[in-house]
Amino acid sequence: MKAYISNQYGSPDVLELKEVERPNCNDNQVLVKVHATSINYGNIVLLRGKPFAARFVFGLTKPKFKIPGGDIAGTVVAIGKNVKQFQVGDEVFGDLSSSGWGGFAEFVAVPENAISLKPKNSTFEEAAALPMAATTALQALRQKGNIKEGQKVLIYGASGGVGTYAVQIAKALGAEVTAVCSTRNVEIIKSLGADHVIDYKKESFSEENTYDLILGVNGYLPIGVYLKALKTSGKFIHVGGSPKQMSQAIFRSIGNKKVSIFLQSHKQEDLNFIKNLFEAGQLKSVIDQRFTFQELKEAMKYFEEGHAQGKVLITL
Repeated sequence: MKAYISNQYGSPDVLELKEVERPNCNDNQVLVKVHATSINYGNIVLLRGKPFAARFVFGLTKPKFKIPGGDIAGTVVAIGKNVKQFQVGDEVFGDLSSSGWGGFAEFVAVPENAISLKPKNSTFEEAAALPMAATTALQALRQKGNIKEGQKVLIYGASGGVGTYAVQIAKALGAEVTAVCSTRNVEIIKSLGADHVIDYKKESFSEENTYDLILGVNGYLPIGVYLKALKTSGKFIHVGGSPKQMSQAIFRSIGNKKVSIFLQSHKQEDLNFIKNLFEAGQLKSVIDQRFTFQELKEAMKYFEEGHAQGKVLITL
């Protein structure tokens, strides 16, 4: 099979497309033929080994996980004898970030709890866009933010992969959603059901004591700006952002206003929840661009520019 191999840290140019042996699944694994994969910030961290602290997980001097790629959607082609949840022929999607990565390949062997049945009404591309970004949004809102029906929620950075899902999930959970994005993304975000859309190039969101929960996705504003906009007992959840903002987030909870840094972790039950939302028509994938498997390096470079509206997809 063909797979992208990373033997050193660096730019997307260090990736090599090679012919490698197809994996075999063990008794507790599922072998998936990959039809689509997508790019997340975690892929860039794994590729570049930055920030340096990530190397204590990914390998100190060179990548421990030779085949990158976390999000996948594909078809089950073999199962181990202990596998109970899936059968050959099932269409699935999943997050491999907790099970050795390996998604940038034609086939991958994964534990059965790394995947879920693909939403029946989704394409493989739409499903491959979901795992990391949608579960990050879900966990940040529900697990970390403890979102409640009727609350006022602000999504800052609403037009990226996590942000587009966060707007929809917050609505599905019953919140009144205000989304912040740039001018070119306003219409996209309106189409996702946001109650209010703020173009940060034209107006500010920092009306005092307004929001119960603020989700900051890849932001750069000082933490004090968000705190000012929170209600007295409000919460700000930092989901990626500038190093300066992250350092501020560590120390800036004030009184009953809480600031938290959030990192996604894989949970199969969250994949199932996302699947159900998609099938119910409460969630859709916004796809910015599609690349072929042979164009994966170009896709990574495009993603690193930081201007994608929603997700960047690779099809096999």
